Amino acid sequence: MTVLQVASLLIVLAGVFGAINYLFLKLPSAIGILIVALFASLSVMGLEYLIPSLEITDTIQKVALDIEFSDALLEGMLGLLLFAGALHVKLGDLRQQAWVVLLMATLGVIISTIIVGYGFSWLTGAPLIIALVFGALITPTDPVAVLGVLREANLRKTLETKIAGESLFNDGVAYVVFLVLVGIAFPSGDHHAEGASGALLLFFQEAIGGALLGALLGFLVFQVMKRIDDYPLEVLLSLGLAFGGYQLAVALHMSGPIMAVVAGLFIGDVGVKYGMSEQTRQYLDGFWQLIDEILNAVLFLLIGVEVFVVTFDMDALLSGVLCIGLALIGRAAAVTVPIMLLKPFRTFTSDVIPIMTWGGLKGGISVALALTLPDSEWKPIILTTTYVVVIFSIIVQGLTIAPLAKRLGREPDLL
Repeated sequence: MTVLQVASLLIVLAGVFGAINYLFLKLPSAIGILIVALFASLSVMGLEYLIPSLEITDTIQKVALDIEFSDALLEGMLGLLLFAGALHVKLGDLRQQAWVVLLMATLGVIISTIIVGYGFSWLTGAPLIIALVFGALITPTDPVAVLGVLREANLRKTLETKIAGESLFNDGVAYVVFLVLVGIAFPSGDHHAEGASGALLLFFQEAIGGALLGALLGFLVFQVMKRIDDYPLEVLLSLGLAFGGYQLAVALHMSGPIMAVVAGLFIGDVGVKYGMSEQTRQYLDGFWQLIDEILNAVLFLLIGVEVFVVTFDMDALLSGVLCIGLALIGRAAAVTVPIMLLKPFRTFTSDVIPIMTWGGLKGGISVALALTLPDSEWKPIILTTTYVVVIFSIIVQGLTIAPLAKRLGREPDLL
């Protein structure tokens, strides 16, 4: 199938599954589309199991492989989704939560990677370095999934900023950690870091370089926007910034996700305040909301369809089920340690740890990273385990985070 045919098929299916969810399930849009897509995929697999002569699964599996989920997400949709999410997080709110976000997105990522890695090695017998690679790819909270759920959960402002801010940044840090560990575990692969100095250089090139590039490009686009008053052109400039900036970051071996987040924060705060008319603000907001909704629908559809490229056996499924708890333990530690370190200096409400732990959803980024792993005897079990954890996280945690927040009482807002 051509790229245009695949894109057309995905948009049609996303629309059909979205309509089914709207009319019958009435769940949050992205989660509902995922559930319908997963049910449809499993139904097709079950039908072929009952009637082997149909031979549908191989055809759909070929289409799923042609889509190249990891490339479509990591080098295509992710930049637009992160930019759209960052547009609605204000720098003033983020600055108040800066230390919480910083510690969770750095120290928290390392803690979770170690806990999950050691646990995965103990559960499966995988070599520790391979297990740590799994820990790094399952650690980041997916900003696409998190921001989608936050719109439905109606959390108080400071808690929403903590969760959104961390999810926007920790995937970039976790991705760098993932690259370093993959370079050590698979030294002949594409990602290779020579020792501690190579790892440090890679971190600065990816993370710091991505942030600086995002700030520079955001500033340059802001300077152009400030001098014109033409809302179609300004919306087009923002799209060029998100799309072109992400591809430039990838080409320069910098973190595209961090670039998109920093550029989005700059345009969404400074650009909106000082570089746009009210009419432009409304059109920009409406345009990026629409982009966010459409790409979210397609992404969650893709996650449901990816079941066709996952190898299922009892050992892998058992590993996936056990790693659901392991991932939650790692997430709880990643939230608790930074908060305990900051408690002498600021006050936290009692619901912060449980809500941030349960609200730290895994998503498409983890699946995409698992798919990029070099072929090895451990890739199938890592991919299956990742998929099981992600499906549980999006469906179960995603549908219960709002009731959990209400049950914990919605305590008064604290800085």
